[in-house]
Amino acid sequence: MDAGLLVLRLVTGLLIAGHGVQKVSFRLGGHGLAGGTEEFRHDGFRGGRLTAVVAGASQIGAGLFLAAGLLTPLAAMAAMGVMTVAGTVKWPKGLWVQNDGYEYPMVLVVVCAALALTGPGRWSADHALGVTPWPLWVALAAIVIGPASGLMTRLVLHRQPSAPGGKAHAPAAD
Repeated sequence: MDAGLLVLRLVTGLLIAGHGVQKVSFRLGGHGLAGGTEEFRHDGFRGGRLTAVVAGASQIGAGLFLAAGLLTPLAAMAAMGVMTVAGTVKWPKGLWVQNDGYEYPMVLVVVCAALALTGPGRWSADHALGVTPWPLWVALAAIVIGPASGLMTRLVLHRQPSAPGGKAHAPAAD
């Protein structure tokens, strides 16, 4: 079981971290911070560069902590938050990834929820520090707060598609 949790944490965490690296740099096929900023603007978010930096840093941090099994419920919560935002962007396109749907973000949210519930296993930083098992209430709180924070982020940072008269709202300054 511990080997399975290690593989699941490493793959999931490193993919989430890599996604964050792409948002803020040219590494791993990213388009740099300017590209990450433009992606958020294209997806209808305000905040410009700050939004891209915070999203990228959240993904990098959550992914690396998840891969290490460090503060696992909190790492899972942060990862669920950013991936919930990604899911809301893709929601109008339907479920399936071949149509640019929300399938992939949803799988990552579910895997992170499962890791919050199971814990990181013995081969983890949490176990080495003696902080596992985490209480069930911590995992349940993470599972609720992570996606809820993603939905709140969407509500707070998303621009209205257009103003009366057909003009789009101007994006906020960086």
